[in-house]
Amino acid sequence: MQVRSRPDDAPLDPIVQDGVMFSFNPNRSYMMPAHFGPRQFDPRASGWYHDVTAITTSYVTDRDQLSQYVPAPFVVTDEAVVTVVYANNRRVDWLAGHGYNLIGVSASVRFNGDADVIDGQFTLVMWENLTDPILTGRELQGVPKLYADIEDHSVIGGVWQTSASHFGHKIVDLSARNLREPTADEIAAAADSGENTSMGWRYLPGVSGFGETTSQPTAFPSQNVITEAWVGDGAVEWQVLSWEQNPTQFHIVNALAGLPVLEQRPAIVSKGSTNLILLDDLPRAIS
Repeated sequence: MQVRSRPDDAPLDPIVQDGVMFSFNPNRSYMMPAHFGPRQFDPRASGWYHDVTAITTSYVTDRDQLSQYVPAPFVVTDEAVVTVVYANNRRVDWLAGHGYNLIGVSASVRFNGDADVIDGQFTLVMWENLTDPILTGRELQGVPKLYADIEDHSVIGGVWQTSASHFGHKIVDLSARNLREPTADEIAAAADSGENTSMGWRYLPGVSGFGETTSQPTAFPSQNVITEAWVGDGAVEWQVLSWEQNPTQFHIVNALAGLPVLEQRPAIVSKGSTNLILLDDLPRAIS
């Protein structure tokens, strides 16, 4: 690297774009590296994920243990339910038709704020296998996203299964088997659940990682259109990892592995589409 010396009183060289020094426009949306200009939007982009295959399973756990991972003013519901969902996302509009996989973990909660009271899901962690949605979700919406290698689901002998790993070490296995058509009561219960609002905590630390620049609860509504669904027996198997196996995530995986499964709920395998940008109900900070 060549170092060019300058007098102490010499001005710093400005960053120039097309002969004009870069400056932020407060009416535009930026993400790092912001000095290349605001985010580019294409008229063909939208929040629609046109082809989504999901495996969802949930279980009841110990409320006190789960509560230690849920910040106030969120409150874990009386029946402490953990939901784990795998989604194979294809034909994603804002990614110009590209796709990715995710495995998200959430807790059933109520947000008891000064202005907002919301029943829904608090996202504990979400693993994805593509950088673009990780950065967008973390910076703009407060979704606690991490990277992992997530296998496309397989269907072998009637068993739907997938897994996630990092640094070559397994994080979790997720499966559903003995699938059948849902009953009318199960369909009605799913339609009446009303839990289409996910929530999280947008925390951005200060420079060097200490202190904070932003710390706020957020809500990010979505719309799901289910075209096919089956109900069956679900299973989630968390690994217990060491620092050497997964130095940046082992404490998260081990915390989830430590939550007891008091009651396993049925699994749902579904196909359909998802819209993550609802123009009349955009992601927002809640209070």
